[in-house]
Amino acid sequence: MASSNGSLLPVVDLAPFFVDEGDDARGRASATAEVRQACLLSGFFHVVNHGVPRELMARALELQAQFFALPDEEKAKVRPADGTPFPSGHARQPVCSVDKNELLLVLHPKLWLDLYPTEPAGFREALAECHTKFIELGLLIQEILNECMGLPQGFLGEYNDDRTFDFISARHAFPATKEDNRGVRPHQDVGCITFVLQDDVGGLEVIRSDGVWAPVEPIEGSIVVNIGDVMQVLSNGKFRSAMHRVVRKPAAHRYSLVFFFQLHDDKWVEPLPQFAGDVGESPRYKGFNYGEYLQLRRKRPHPLSSRPENITDITHYAI
Repeated sequence: MASSNGSLLPVVDLAPFFVDEGDDARGRASATAEVRQACLLSGFFHVVNHGVPRELMARALELQAQFFALPDEEKAKVRPADGTPFPSGHARQPVCSVDKNELLLVLHPKLWLDLYPTEPAGFREALAECHTKFIELGLLIQEILNECMGLPQGFLGEYNDDRTFDFISARHAFPATKEDNRGVRPHQDVGCITFVLQDDVGGLEVIRSDGVWAPVEPIEGSIVVNIGDVMQVLSNGKFRSAMHRVVRKPAAHRYSLVFFFQLHDDKWVEPLPQFAGDVGESPRYKGFNYGEYLQLRRKRPHPLSSRPENITDITHYAI
């Protein structure tokens, strides 16, 4: 059952999906309706009882903080790997001329062996376990979205059946100053589904339909879910890939884990007929190759250090 919170985002209890379907069919239907409403209104919601152990989430955030506390020369040993679908390894993200964010991009565990840091002890294992659990959660959320969209059973699962493009981003934002609290500029996520595990510092904000920025307050044990551009296009604009940002807080280091449940880059993306021709509506987006869209996004300056008008987003394909 959904509940309200400081960010005004619904909190969806996924417990009914972890028992036999017949035992709580009503609970599943209620949770699915709540997810659908959230996708129509903001594209953001919290989930609880999601199958990712709290102890694992807490351990991963604690070890992540220890990793980012290492000397720069140690972190610099984690270099981006060649020949991978996304850049990986440790990197600084500058805002203007001052480094105020850093991250560690982690791809599929099979690619970690030579790249991934062994210190602090247990960090690699914790993130590998998070990776596995987030994939499981992604598959569940994808099934729920399939139902929310009224698609044939298993449609999204067959459409998005390759998990090699999924990745985790471990992030560290330095404290804000009186002059600047920018963390991550407003943007929409490019893929299918994003999970955010944030510490108690907060800072994530989502723009409401009235144009006001609303904080996504941390809720213990919850994971923030948002849908990306792919789901917005498939639904012909019915589901929202919402604009969001991160604002840094004074005197506080912020740590978060972000998991991207992606689409393979050879996939074709266009409004589904169930949201366009079958219901007598014109497509709102031109069809496109997902990999080409990724390349367009990569060619532009990073949203942390570039002007909003220089960022290619999904409106590039709008009709």
